[in-house]
Amino acid sequence: MKRNRDAPYFSADRRRPLPAALIACAPLIAYATSNTISVFPLLAATPMVAAPLLSLTGTIATGAAAMLMGPLLVLLYGGPYTITHHVALPSMALLTALAAGINRILAHERQQLKSARDVAETVQRAVLPDPPSRIGPLAVAARYQAAERKAAIGGDLHAVQESRYGTRLLIADVRGKGVGAVRTVNGLLGAFYKAAVRVPDLPDVVNRLEEKMQRINTDQSGPGASEAFATAVIVEIPTDCRTIRVANRGHPAPLLVDDGRARLLEPKSPSLPLGLADLPALNTPVPVDLFKLPPDATLVLFTDGVTAARDPRGLFYDPVPQLSRPTPPGPDGLLDALIADLSRYTRGRQDDDVALLAVTRTAGADRQPAPGPGTRER
Repeated sequence: MKRNRDAPYFSADRRRPLPAALIACAPLIAYATSNTISVFPLLAATPMVAAPLLSLTGTIATGAAAMLMGPLLVLLYGGPYTITHHVALPSMALLTALAAGINRILAHERQQLKSARDVAETVQRAVLPDPPSRIGPLAVAARYQAAERKAAIGGDLHAVQESRYGTRLLIADVRGKGVGAVRTVNGLLGAFYKAAVRVPDLPDVVNRLEEKMQRINTDQSGPGASEAFATAVIVEIPTDCRTIRVANRGHPAPLLVDDGRARLLEPKSPSLPLGLADLPALNTPVPVDLFKLPPDATLVLFTDGVTAARDPRGLFYDPVPQLSRPTPPGPDGLLDALIADLSRYTRGRQDDDVALLAVTRTAGADRQPAPGPGTRER
């Protein structure tokens, strides 16, 4: 896996012991220099270092420990208790009080960010209706998790629609954040639900979504307007539930988890995201790939918030190893295990929204699937 060179090596958890480490360095410096070098400036800095890293109690305790360490070192290693020390102690007390104030300001800002993030996630959940938990022999589960570091409404979406042509699934990631992304999400969801029940062929469903994105771009055209596009995976599971037809529009490939092994369902031919089909010389038909869906296998679709997640060293997350290990049965247990592992991997510092959709074939009819036009069995 590739490492991001700009990612920090020291997460917040690793930085929290830093104030205590600075205090611990003071006696070492005093001992090494026979107390000829004043360590009061170092000790005075510790509560300010603690303010963004520790709680209010921890910040005050750090300042108190620093104030006690200064006179103690004078007693241990000798030297006159000069006017400098009398000035240093009140200065350290003032800096501790200032650090406590900074700590409260930062804590308030963090709480505001959390509240804004909760609102964004609530709005996103209201936009995305919960899919049915079961469609015939298919068990269905979906999850949405807002980014830890952002408070804007995202463009991740998922949808499930049962039709006479089979069960159709959509997962997509719209470019951008905020109100504009929500409008695009709503437009795509409406176009998908309408096409999923009326259009017999999966490529034509994709074309309807492409047409919707083109209309959105036309409506939003004007000075300063940026072109909207969305990566997406559109899936059709026929009524016999033995196969999966997948149209991938520049989106992370879904995973098929079967018999304790996960594999990517990569498209044979790459395609442009929705909204970019009008680019010169690139307006080509979207291929639809055909895969088998064995009994008890689970199809997992996700947005790039999963694969773009990084650990504190900057290494990207790979969901394949996690889903190749034993997981709880059913799509709900599988998604919960995946989200928990993702949170452990990133230490809870998720940079992008995550949308997930999982479908498990629990039982099915015995009739043979009828391959749709333009599909290739894989």
